[in-house]
Amino acid sequence: MQTTVAPPPVEIRRDPDPRHPAGTDRPQGPPAEPTEPAGSAWRDRLPAASRAGWITAAIAVFTTVVYTWSLSSVGYANDYYTAAVKSMSVSWKAFFFGSIDPGNFITVDKPPAALWLQGLSARVFGFSSWSMLLPEALAGVASVMILHHLVKRWAGNTAAHFAALAFALTPVAALMFRYNNPDAVLTLLGLGAAWAVWSALETGRTRSLLLAGALVGLAFNAKMLQAFLVLPAFGLVYLWAGPPRLRTRIGQLLAAAGALLVSAGWWVAIVALWPASSRPYIGSTTDNSILSLVFGYNGLSRLFGSSGGGDVGGAAVVGPAGGAGGGSTGFGGAAGWLRMFNTAVGGQVSWLIPMALAGLVAGLWLTRRAPRTDRGRAGWLLWGTWMATCAVVFSLSSGIFHPYYTVQLAPAVAALAGAGALALWRLGVVHRALRWALPAAIIVTAGWAVVLLDRTPTFDSWLRPLIIAGAALAAGGLWLGTHLRQRTLVKVAAAIVLVTLLAGPAAYTATTVLHPVSGSLAAAGPATTGTGGGFGGGAGVGPGSTTSTTDTALISYLEENRGDATYLVAAFGSQSSSSIIIATGEPVMTIGGFNGGDPAPTLAQFQQLVADGQVRYVLISGNGGGAGGPGGGGQGTSSSISSWVTANGTAVTITGSTSNGTLYDLSGATA
Repeated sequence: MQTTVAPPPVEIRRDPDPRHPAGTDRPQGPPAEPTEPAGSAWRDRLPAASRAGWITAAIAVFTTVVYTWSLSSVGYANDYYTAAVKSMSVSWKAFFFGSIDPGNFITVDKPPAALWLQGLSARVFGFSSWSMLLPEALAGVASVMILHHLVKRWAGNTAAHFAALAFALTPVAALMFRYNNPDAVLTLLGLGAAWAVWSALETGRTRSLLLAGALVGLAFNAKMLQAFLVLPAFGLVYLWAGPPRLRTRIGQLLAAAGALLVSAGWWVAIVALWPASSRPYIGSTTDNSILSLVFGYNGLSRLFGSSGGGDVGGAAVVGPAGGAGGGSTGFGGAAGWLRMFNTAVGGQVSWLIPMALAGLVAGLWLTRRAPRTDRGRAGWLLWGTWMATCAVVFSLSSGIFHPYYTVQLAPAVAALAGAGALALWRLGVVHRALRWALPAAIIVTAGWAVVLLDRTPTFDSWLRPLIIAGAALAAGGLWLGTHLRQRTLVKVAAAIVLVTLLAGPAAYTATTVLHPVSGSLAAAGPATTGTGGGFGGGAGVGPGSTTSTTDTALISYLEENRGDATYLVAAFGSQSSSSIIIATGEPVMTIGGFNGGDPAPTLAQFQQLVADGQVRYVLISGNGGGAGGPGGGGQGTSSSISSWVTANGTAVTITGSTSNGTLYDLSGATA
């Protein structure tokens, strides 16, 4: 027996809001989802709303399990930030400024808002890998559920389920929501701001926009200017689709901008006004200025490149082949329009971009004649602009770029893919000549998954033929089911679509979770060399990454012979100092900041610290310093200090030490 599949009706509501005339008919969002056929016993016992609620709860539980599974196995993740978290658990001053060590000599290269959550968790539960990473995992679960909620209000339950699963299984999301970089909190706050903007679209209330501005400002204090990539989407969608009249909308957006300025600027203002002599040096700057960090290292230099500073993914002055140059693009491949699809980035986030793009086009076409305030079109504008802005900026940035930045792009791709699949189906129902659109999008998206999997030939080789077969079955089933008006066939094909399109990213995510890696260049999925055995293979990690190792013999010697020195030891770059800070929680001077390139301290300042008895021991690693090495930046201050130490210090031999460097005793040195 055949059942008729008709285009879902547009839901019309009488809007009681006083901003609209009473009784005005206005479409509210995308078309309603098709209703279930009557006569099914189990469906009668479990209403659609309850079924959707159980599915949503299952997605939340699944995401929680994925993001918290064996969380401690990640270890100390990025030990540069881990050292700062350890310091935050010891010193409230280090907590406020984001210092890398409890002695507050120098800060990390980002504002501390994201690290505050990790530091508070460490203070509550005690410092450990688990306590540090727990807030990141919870941020991931919250992000997935916020996206589900937003897509549900925009496009219905089916689209929300697909989008939430797609986001949860995006490899870069599974990586960063189990890591201690600032990107997890950045993404959560961006989604929270999107929720507030959507509420403003529904109600026209200014307070919702003020909340959105405050959340983006807080995100700024997690990762500075990258937080602003969502602003074009927020501004455009409210300016176009906000309920009040244009003059009111402009005023509301200006008020939201004020809230953003206050939320983003309070910490920067305090640091800028704080006397430099009583606060830590601002890491990754050449002039100890927080404004240089905002607009230089974490701002324009990301877009246009820079010849100085370092980066937590490696020294900015070191290119992919180790040569000197402007801001490195080697970590994420060369800048260009196709960067999101290259070998470094593609497997992290691009799996569903073909479906997202096709769905965006279909959605905009279907809502082209909708009223200005139609929230169906508003959703396409919001997520489409979010995706476009992030993709363009990440693709064309000629400064420092790392593939894991794309976790900020992942929510928009997932939302557009989830709602886009339904929009493509409806497009074929409304326009019979376009029934091929959804099957074609499925085949192209599955084909791209096969291309990505081919980049690691030994990784789950059985997946590729299954994805090809699944795509063929799903595309054929959808086309045939729609043509013959067989609802059951359409539903079976839709289930196959879900499994087929998420199989590739799910495999990458499983490998990332089951075989985590630590280091500053960690990547999701199998190793980029093409080795690894799928679910049993190792996750990828870029060249130059490090894991924290503890030289217990060295630490014991320093603790026993430190005397009255303020600093347990001084070391060049965080790769030498981080493990000691993590192991001891003691003040350790990180000369030159992350890669040894910052001019902190100068040679004269360092000599004075030695003369005052604040520094006795200096560790010079086997490569001559940190990631960049002395002299790698910062006007050569690290190089001059290193030369002075070797000329005036006494080399110490420590039995059992595993360090590849040399420890120097400066107790007898003079300037």
